[in-house]
Amino acid sequence: MRWEAAGEGEQRVLAQLLVLAARGWRLLVDRRWAGTRTAGAGALPADVLLVGPGGVFVIEVKAGGEPGDEAAAGLLAATKAAESAVASLGMSPVAVQPLMVFAGRSLDGSLGRTRLLGEHEIGPVLLSQRHRLRVESVRAIADHLGRVFPDHTDPAADDRQAPSAPDPRGESPSDGLFDLEGLRDAALQGAMRAPIEQWMTFLHPDQVALVRRNWSGPARISGPAGTGKTVVALHRAVHLARRTTGRILYVTFANNLPRVQSTFLRTMAPAVADRVDFRSLHSWAQEFLQERGVPVRLHGDKAETAFSLAWKHVGRESRLAGLDPAPAYWREEIDYVIKGRGLTRFEEYATVPRRRRKASLHLTHRQSVWELYEAYESLRGERGVHDFNDVLSLALAEAESRPGRPRYAAVIVDEVQDLTLVGVRLLHALVGDVPNGLLLVGDGQQTVYPGGFRLTDAGIDIRGDRGQVLRTNYRNSKQILDAALTVVADDAFEDLDGTRTPGRREVDLTYHDGDVVRVTRPTVDAHDGELLDALRSLPDGALADTALLCPSVRAIGHYQRLLAQAGIPVCQLEHYDGRPVDAVKLGTYRRAKGLEFKNVFLPRHDAVLANGTQAERAGGPAGGAAAGTETQATAREREELWRSQLFVAMTRARDLLWLGSVPT
Repeated sequence: MRWEAAGEGEQRVLAQLLVLAARGWRLLVDRRWAGTRTAGAGALPADVLLVGPGGVFVIEVKAGGEPGDEAAAGLLAATKAAESAVASLGMSPVAVQPLMVFAGRSLDGSLGRTRLLGEHEIGPVLLSQRHRLRVESVRAIADHLGRVFPDHTDPAADDRQAPSAPDPRGESPSDGLFDLEGLRDAALQGAMRAPIEQWMTFLHPDQVALVRRNWSGPARISGPAGTGKTVVALHRAVHLARRTTGRILYVTFANNLPRVQSTFLRTMAPAVADRVDFRSLHSWAQEFLQERGVPVRLHGDKAETAFSLAWKHVGRESRLAGLDPAPAYWREEIDYVIKGRGLTRFEEYATVPRRRRKASLHLTHRQSVWELYEAYESLRGERGVHDFNDVLSLALAEAESRPGRPRYAAVIVDEVQDLTLVGVRLLHALVGDVPNGLLLVGDGQQTVYPGGFRLTDAGIDIRGDRGQVLRTNYRNSKQILDAALTVVADDAFEDLDGTRTPGRREVDLTYHDGDVVRVTRPTVDAHDGELLDALRSLPDGALADTALLCPSVRAIGHYQRLLAQAGIPVCQLEHYDGRPVDAVKLGTYRRAKGLEFKNVFLPRHDAVLANGTQAERAGGPAGGAAAGTETQATAREREELWRSQLFVAMTRARDLLWLGSVPT
């Protein structure tokens, strides 16, 4: 052993690390410390490997001075080697962190990914780390690192039981401690006991290779609900941020998700959190246009007024009213099919496939839609305002006409199925087809907005292993998943690659303890009373892991008042930022996308579907059988969309799914 030859300051740092070892941490010290280290084959250029509840720390101890480029590069090389070593155990690279500790100084800062600490800060900082590993995992990982890096030895080994005699087959006597399945199970069980926010960032060992994969061009990760797509995407963002000098853009459609995901990543990997920009697509596009000096006059209310007038003057008396008298359907046609796909000429719209739209439109119908679109555009232009689709179209035109220097090293798109075609083309334009540049994450079955597209429509070619499908559900029990799949079992869907997929998909399950509770009461008051009783009966602290989800903003208002009168604390999903809060999360089905909860309550969950079915049975407007048939087609489209939204809400539940009903 050579660490005794270290200087006085370095020995003080080592003494503090040995104190951690007495608290269950495992310390591996380079026997060649104090200037004797050479760059031999397989040597790890780091003074100390420390394994504890907070993860794996690769530590370089400095007697003083400033961190030099050579020392920093060596420490990062050592960290990458340690990441590769623990990856064979299925451990996320997020849990491996480089530290440079300065003896005789008081310091807490960073140099890129590396955290810089003084000798007095090292102990408190390490003890305050969020727990990632259980005791048996710490032991197994430390034993494994000791075998991979034999020059690093445990100075406290003599205080533990002497090793048993070597196995005659040549296997390490500590291999019995290295039970891979046991280690994975321990990590899974530990994550499930933690607050739901920690569970939502838990990366299953089987997914580590996907995070670290090197892709030659645009890639896509898909898979049914609960398979960990967003978790993989978050860990991928950390992985890329650590291996590039540019910024990473992590974008989604919903406004609330970026706040939550940013909090998660900052907790997972604070050293690189400032290198990842979490944005909703429209807010990013507006900022991009502002930077480029392109004027944007987004005004949703005035744009809505323009459409209402266009419908009044052009649409209401046209043949469109015979297909569906509700102007909302035709506004969606403009938003998602015409402007969402970037169509500017009728000849384009006349032949474009209207993916996920049920009502078949003949050429004369499409001409009427186009006349409505032109009237809307004229009235919108007169008012001098833009709508949300205009923001994306302007940004796409700017990105394509003046590409400039790449703003981002990589773009990760979560819930990609909720974007329009123009939105996907815009994000693709930011990075093109460079290796590891664009990652699209999402699932066509969880679409909660009308309309659709294929990735080939956006000029994105996903080839070979760049299209990965996750097939293991880590969130839902069989009971919860079966209940959710029953809702969409008959709704086959077309995914973004054009594959026609049945509504009931087979997945592998890892969790079996969830429960579905169905409550039916004759009146709304009786139903709501049962809901309050169920919420009150949850264990202490469980409200922090609980969501109450509604199909509409109007329903949210009702339950906001109900819970307030009952003295039950509420946190609106619209304001939730990913930090634990001891309150029921309240929001719409759409706002719950990308989130998970231990307990999910869905009051009057079947009311919208029941009302929709009654409307369809009542028939269409006057105008003959054909009109009634087509109106039923649009009603079926709405119902399918409602079922998709309900499916999303149901699959947010991990432990308990409460389904309330009031017969109509």
